[in-house]
Amino acid sequence: MQNEKLDDLDKSILVDLMRNGRTPFLELARKFNVSSGTIHVRVDKMKEAGIITGTKVMIDHKKLGLDVTCYIGIILKTAKDYPLVLNNLKLFDEVIEVHYTTGNYGLFIKVMTKSIDELQNFLIKKLQAIKEISSTETIISLANPLSKDITP
Repeated sequence: MQNEKLDDLDKSILVDLMRNGRTPFLELARKFNVSSGTIHVRVDKMKEAGIITGTKVMIDHKKLGLDVTCYIGIILKTAKDYPLVLNNLKLFDEVIEVHYTTGNYGLFIKVMTKSIDELQNFLIKKLQAIKEISSTETIISLANPLSKDITP
């Protein structure tokens, strides 16, 4: 099942589950005027096709004390250093996303910390301690006025 094979019901199911992954199938069935078995079969097919890969809980990071969000462009010493640097980044709780990119940076990461002091500590003691990193550029996010999922 590829995206072009998704019909309107599949897309509607995805949109509702993206809003709330815990929506009961019976509720979806009533909303779309089909049986709960139909919803179950459709969701299973989308899981098998890898379209639905899981569910997630959305949290407010600031309420957990994570007040600083930044993006860091990383220039690697050589392209072959990518796997080693990636393995190091996986060890750091502060790193919440890693992208292997084209352009100026080999890697572009998203980092969250509790404070600027904690960010500085992360940069000096963890990130810049990785010898395969040539240099970094840090961009601090002041606000996140828009964050959304794609619409199927």
